[in-house]
Amino acid sequence: MSTDFQHARVALGARLRELRTEARLTVRQLAVRCDWPHSKVSKLENGRQTLTSDDLEAWTRETGQPEAADELKARLRGLESGQRSWRRQLAAGHRAVQELNAAQEKQARNVRLFEPAIVPGVFQTPEYARCVLTDVSERHGTPKDIEAGVRARMKRQETLYQPGHLFQAVLWEAALHTLRCSPSAMVAQLDRLVSLIGMESVSLGIIPFGVRTKFSPKNGFWIMDGKLVVADTWNAEMWIDSPEDVSLYMRTWSLLEESAVYGPAAHRLIARAKANLDLR
Repeated sequence: MSTDFQHARVALGARLRELRTEARLTVRQLAVRCDWPHSKVSKLENGRQTLTSDDLEAWTRETGQPEAADELKARLRGLESGQRSWRRQLAAGHRAVQELNAAQEKQARNVRLFEPAIVPGVFQTPEYARCVLTDVSERHGTPKDIEAGVRARMKRQETLYQPGHLFQAVLWEAALHTLRCSPSAMVAQLDRLVSLIGMESVSLGIIPFGVRTKFSPKNGFWIMDGKLVVADTWNAEMWIDSPEDVSLYMRTWSLLEESAVYGPAAHRLIARAKANLDLR
């Protein structure tokens, strides 16, 4: 299936081929210089393999064009920002991922977010977060630094109490009923959501079951200062920064917001979800 990520990788490969041909090197000659199998050169040039930073340095050095390194690094960053595999991100554990999220949220003044069936990480209680991170590690087969991840996720919430930040969250009512932890832990999580209602830095809206909407609840996404969209899929996190796509997500978020209820009405939906929990 063709994707923006793959298109970008093919374009990067074409640029690599251009550098090689300008240096009057064959595929085999460049492979020998870099101490690579010649198949690697072919895969990189045809967009079938992603360049690493070390590969980039070797390519520009051995083609005698070190001045091209900055350009290629920018292309590589753009490629990486387009799609971030969960398995690759989690290879260093949950703590690293949470610290990256924390830095991103700290820099943003306005975060708009939508989640269809999970409480956002920045609003989670420790036990809810612990269960979610455990599930993620088991699903992807990645390191289980659960406690370090929970601590880092809790530290993310410091931004909620710092002036100059606004988190505008819209949740589908399903997020209040989806059990990602034990019923007793879910009660505490729902109480945590109630405590956020009325905070100066938080706007919490909930889309009730049964309302007429102009959209379907697809993947969750976060919009950072109206410039960057971070959207989750099963296998990866997509970073989207093209103005046209960001504008589409902004319009979609506005439709979601229009369908949501706030204040006392949101509180009643949370209370209803809490009353439905079986605590036996």
